[in-house]
Order: sequence, then C-alpha cells, then structure tokens
Amino acid sequence: MAERRLMSGNEAVALGALDAGCARGTGYPGTPSTEILENFDAIGGNAEWAPNEKVAAEVALGVAFAGVYALTTMKHVGLNVAADVLFTAAYSGVSGALVFAVADDPGLASSQNEQDTRRLGIAAGVPVIEPSDAQEAYDFTRLAFTLSARWHIPVILRLTTRVCHTTAIVTPSDHKVAPPPAHFVRDIPGRVMIPGHARIKHRELRAKLNEIREWCETDGPNRIIPGSSTGIVSSGVAYLHAREAAPAASFLKLGMSHPLPMRLILSFLKDKTERFVIEENDPYLVEQIRAAGGDVPWNPEPYRMGELTVDRVRRILARDLTPELPPPRGKPPRLCTGCPHGYVFEIFKKHDAIVAGDIGCYTLAALPPLSAMDSQICMGASIGVGLGLRHVLPESEARRVVSVIGDSTFMHSGLTGIAEMVYNPPPTGHVVVVLDNLTTAMTGQQEHPATGRRLNHEPTTRVRIEDVVTALGVPNVLVFDPVRQIAEFETALLKALKSPELTVLVARQPCLLAAGRIRAYEQAAGKGGGQ
Repeated sequence: MAERRLMSGNEAVALGALDAGCARGTGYPGTPSTEILENFDAIGGNAEWAPNEKVAAEVALGVAFAGVYALTTMKHVGLNVAADVLFTAAYSGVSGALVFAVADDPGLASSQNEQDTRRLGIAAGVPVIEPSDAQEAYDFTRLAFTLSARWHIPVILRLTTRVCHTTAIVTPSDHKVAPPPAHFVRDIPGRVMIPGHARIKHRELRAKLNEIREWCETDGPNRIIPGSSTGIVSSGVAYLHAREAAPAASFLKLGMSHPLPMRLILSFLKDKTERFVIEENDPYLVEQIRAAGGDVPWNPEPYRMGELTVDRVRRILARDLTPELPPPRGKPPRLCTGCPHGYVFEIFKKHDAIVAGDIGCYTLAALPPLSAMDSQICMGASIGVGLGLRHVLPESEARRVVSVIGDSTFMHSGLTGIAEMVYNPPPTGHVVVVLDNLTTAMTGQQEHPATGRRLNHEPTTRVRIEDVVTALGVPNVLVFDPVRQIAEFETALLKALKSPELTVLVARQPCLLAAGRIRAYEQAAGKGGGQ
C-alpha cells in the first residue's frame, strides 16, 4: 500500500511533478506559489529561479521543445508577465509537456489584485484544471503532464491560496514516470510563429481544444455526487466549502474549468429544482453556463470578492443579501523593526519626496508611521511611473520625484525601466534608489541573479546592479550602506534631486531575517561573508 503523507498543496504539486517525470522546474517566487519550486528542488528535482516569469516560461518551453517535461510556477499576476509566452506556446505546442502552475490569491492576502487565471486560460486557448485539495494537487499535476503530452499543448494548473497552503493527507501513486530522454526534432513550421505558420497552428489549436472538450465530457476529472433536488456546480476549494455548507445537495464537481464539459453540466442541472454555482473570484462558470442556456442565478456581487468560507456559501444558498460582518481588525503590517531600508524612507519623508514605489516588503513603508510611498502598481513600475511624473509635473514638483525598487524586483523588470530612463530622460533628470537587501525578502528569502546564488543557494555568477546600470549609460551610480552611511546617502540624494542628470543610488544592507544565512552561504562558498 502506498505511503500516506501529510502535505501542503504546494508540496503535493512538487511531488506530483517529480513523479510525473518532470525534467526541470522554473519560476519566480510569488506567494502563494513559492514553495512549489523550493520543494521540487528539495526532493531531488532540477529547479531554478529565473529573473522573472516570462524568462521562466521561455526556459520551460525550451525544455518542452526538447521532448521532455517542464514545470513553470508563478502567482496569478506573474502569469501576466509570462502571457506573451503562453499565448503563442498554445499555437506552437510542445514536443514533451509543459505545465504552468499558477496560484491565484482570492482575498488579496499578498497581492495587488484578485485576478482570475481561468480568464487567461480561455484567452490563450489552453486547458485549465483545478484541484480542490492536496490529494488532487498531486493527482491533477500528474494529469496536467499527461494531457500536455497527449495533446502537445501547455496546460494551466490553477491553484488558489487555500489549496496551496492547506495541508491534508496525500497518498502518492506507486507508479513513477522516469523523465524521457531529451532529443531535438526540427519543426520550423510548428515553432517559428510567423503569420503564415501561425494561421495554420491556430486552426490546429482549436481542433485540439475541441478534442479535449469531448474527452472532458466523458473521461475528464469531474465527479457527480448524488443528493437532493438542489444542484450545485462548483470547482476548486469552493467545492469543499459548498459540500460542508450543503451536505445533502447534489454536486457536480468540475476538475477541468476549460474547456468546460457543457453537456455534462446542463444534463446535471436539468432535473434540479434549485440550482447554484459556487465559485471564487469571477463569475466565470455562471457566465459560461448561462451563455449555454443553463438556468443558474447570478451570485450577489459582494461574494465575487475575497475568499469563500462555509458561512459565506451558506449565505449564498440562503440568498442572504444582508451586509456581512467586517472581518476582525488585525495588527497592521509594517517594516521589520530595525530594517535597514527604514532609514531611507525616513529621509524621503523628511524631504517630502514624491515616491514612486514598487513591489516588495519595502512597500510597507506606505503605511503609518512612515507613510512614505505614493504609488505601487506592478513589478518594475516604479521607474516608469517616476519617469512619467518627472516628464509632466512642474519643475518644483518634478524634482521631488524618486523611484524606489528592490534588488529582486530590479532584476525582474527594472532593467527595461533604466533603459527607458537613459533613452528618454526627463528635463529635470531622475533619481532611482535600489534597496538591495541581497535576497527576495517578501516571499521568504529566495535567491535571484544579483545575490550570486542559485535556488539551492550554491554559488553562481553574480549580476552586480551598479555595473549593469553603469553599462546602460547612467552617469551617476553610487553605493551606500543605509545604516552606517545614511548621512552620506542623504547628501547624495539631495544633490541628485537638484541635478538635471540621471542618478542611481544603491542602498545595500542584508535583510535582518536573512543576514545570518547569507553569511553562512558565503562562508561555505569561501567568500568570507563579505558583501
């Protein structure tokens, strides 16, 4: 009998990928998906952190072009970055298998929006499958590789926060798949997506999706649970909430949300006296079912936002429209006490800087008591937004604008912002401050190209931020310790704000939570713990 294990959904995805014969995992850390790749590496998988999700997807696609299996991981907003790859990879297809493990974040536990990945699955024309618990995270990961290899198409494994981070008993399969040998077979019409080739591949893609839809109608990962005349269609973790809220009801649990088995859905609903669709995030299933002629009600708008719970599902089933009680107030998040970069934001506040911010733990400087960040949109946006402000504000205001970005975010998508700054400099110049804490702190101290260490913390070539910025043509590049040299940093900042030239200031000091580990990694590599 197979060994039973207590695993999180992320751990189960990692094991499922390894047992499916995945040859390489790529990704960029982003809660709630981060632990997938870390666990894949820990259990013997070949894994890497890429500079961003687009690069990760491109590397994974290259692996899949070589006839083997690849996994690429990211959170929902990361799929936006990788979408350029996904949309065209749906046309080109793959020789091996390619699975996008994408974790949505209903309720915005750690994200800037509640984007629903199912929408991108439809837009890109790729299958989307949804596990509801850790066991299905394991099983459906293996299924995703099977489907991808069978139809030579990328597959999205759509996860959510609760599935990723909740633990449950998992019974892995005794059947492990060895990675197939890599071999390149030339296919210029299939992989070079010029218009003449792409038109043909688009027709092939639609034919594949029709075949997958027919497979899903009869053999897909869907289950009917008989019960009363109340019929509930659901998927993902929402199914578990609904099952607990209405145990006597009949259920159609959908494991594949694109392409949908619409004949199965309409047949299930046909003889039900009451019909409901329970889903998190967008009313995706409701829209599809109603468009096909299914008589299901819209769920009230408030339930589109935030995570579902058993109590919230009971309110939906009871058609309860009374205002929900607000969640209990928690302790507001803030920068860690003694964070080296807190001193930088104190300087910004002291001089009333207009701060175009970015994504990372330093975003917490926007909250009291500092309240020293004026925008945060997406990875790397700080530089472009700051440049836009500089271009149009009156000079007195423009000279107060500073772009602030972290080291991991800089490597993710700050390089093109610097290129824009050099190519189209504002008349007042511009100032970019890179907060370099030598790790990807917000998601749990992962590595990136500027740390000089791989995912497993082994040494590799380090990309030095100041060298790259200088090479791109920024004339003034200075590096400071934001603790020991904060006065010098302040002087340099004020000088740069008055100058019409471009300036990049790098404030480098290890994250307090990671400093000990960074020293240990560097000592193990024979570097003596220096910066």
